[in-house]
Amino acid sequence: MKKKFLFSIALFLSMGFNTFAQTLVTQVKPAGSKTWGYVNLKGELIIPAQYAKCYKFSREGFAPIYDTEKKQYYFINLKGETLNTEVQGFKLIDGFGLDINGFQDGLVPVRVGEKWGYLNTSGKLAIPAVYDKVSEFNSDRAVVEKLGKHIVIDIKGVEMPVEIADLVDVKNFSEQFAPYKVLDKTFGFIGVDGKVAIKAQFQSVGYFSNGLAWAKSADGMLGYINTKGEWVIKPQFTGGKEFSSNGFARIKQGAEWAYVNKAGVVTTIKISEKYEDFFDGLAAGKKGEKFGFYNAKGEWAIEPMFDGVRDFKNGYAAAKQGTQWGIVDKTGKWVIEPKFDGIKDMEFVK
Repeated sequence: MKKKFLFSIALFLSMGFNTFAQTLVTQVKPAGSKTWGYVNLKGELIIPAQYAKCYKFSREGFAPIYDTEKKQYYFINLKGETLNTEVQGFKLIDGFGLDINGFQDGLVPVRVGEKWGYLNTSGKLAIPAVYDKVSEFNSDRAVVEKLGKHIVIDIKGVEMPVEIADLVDVKNFSEQFAPYKVLDKTFGFIGVDGKVAIKAQFQSVGYFSNGLAWAKSADGMLGYINTKGEWVIKPQFTGGKEFSSNGFARIKQGAEWAYVNKAGVVTTIKISEKYEDFFDGLAAGKKGEKFGFYNAKGEWAIEPMFDGVRDFKNGYAAAKQGTQWGIVDKTGKWVIEPKFDGIKDMEFVK
């Protein structure tokens, strides 16, 4: 009986690990190549470098590809196989040509003709292309426009009109809140039901991150509010960014950058000539001509020794040695040796 019980536990754990097993993947441009492919955390080329333009894999297991000859998008899986879609020749939100997110919450916005809808991971147009403007999904909600009206939709396509007097615009959702703007140029937030959650009263606002959002008071000073619209950190800064996962936000005092925690305590870091946001608890810094990463205590976690870096993502960061790029872990150790002409961020894929 005991052996049978132990076997059942082992089987359950095995099934759990398989269920939640994930793969880390990133885009690379091999040395001397003009095209991109994909590698795993071992640096193994799992999809050959054959794409002029390819983008990151989402957790759903698909990456957007742009065919420069046919001038159209499609999606591939981790085997490099093309996702069959019921519509072709669609457009994606391209982020001004800088990046494309692909699927989020199981859906991706696509433009078919002159209208926008949403594809699901089966390649079906799950939400019909009837909208004039759309956003990506976040918190299982997206903001769309139809016939001049702003609407919140859920992942089933259920519409919830945003009925706010003098409404001008509604931005994307983040942590179940979306900024909105009215005619007098003040900002507030709506909730996932499309109703006002925080009334328009701020000169400008950011997105909620780690439970707080930056906002500017009438005098143009920046502070941080909670989801009730209450000041948690009073307006006192000349600039600021969203809170990172480790509880710090980059803020500006006069012309100088520093960091503030959620209790309002400001930390100034002196060791770096460059200041960036924290990702995975580390921020990219520069000393002389070299780049490294420092922690929230203002200490070098990874000494400046690289010729270029990207921010940390999922525990790893791209780093440059000479003219070649590789991947390092949070100790600065090479996980993928610098041998590529280009490399992006490590993304978790189901």
